[in-house]
Amino acid sequence: MTGNKTALILGATGLVGQALVRQLLTDARYSRVICLLRRPMPAAVFDDPDRKLQPMVIDFGQLQDYEGYFTVNHVYCCLGTTLKQAGTKAAFRKVDFEYIHIAAQLTRAQRCDSFVWISSVGANARSKNFYLRVKGELENAIMRMPLLHHATAVRPSLLLGARHATRPLEDLGQKLAPVLRKVLVGKLRKYRPAYASEVAAKMILQQRF
Repeated sequence: MTGNKTALILGATGLVGQALVRQLLTDARYSRVICLLRRPMPAAVFDDPDRKLQPMVIDFGQLQDYEGYFTVNHVYCCLGTTLKQAGTKAAFRKVDFEYIHIAAQLTRAQRCDSFVWISSVGANARSKNFYLRVKGELENAIMRMPLLHHATAVRPSLLLGARHATRPLEDLGQKLAPVLRKVLVGKLRKYRPAYASEVAAKMILQQRF
């Protein structure tokens, strides 16, 4: 029997996003899974026997105009890019800070039960590293947002999985992953490379049912 919870996903076509959609479509607690997308998604990407999936193409540059889609129980935000993909620091910040921050605001406006997003291990608003600084600034901005119920950041290290784009450093990490996952224990465990499916499962665990 299918439950009555509804979910909204931003960033459904990314590495973690795809893993998350697959898990939600098989989660009996959810009856509807809405995905906000930049471009149409082929129907064959996901197995959806219960017809829970509702993909919607929107203009993320006008995300605030789509508040109606946030009338759900749980919001999952898997948005993210890289400096190389974005091209400039301003473009990177637009995706990794502005879009996610607006999504949190819309979640609050619709009084959703919870908001979970992907940050990064080492996120720190005072970091000298631009990537980690933006992640830290976003965490501070969201966690200090009044009346936003149950907001949680999931902080993975290197993400493991098949990507379309080539990332030399991450490709090296993929090769070393089996060793790193064995030696990074105790306090170092948070730096372990994580499979996208593991991060997706952790995001679901943070939600309130």
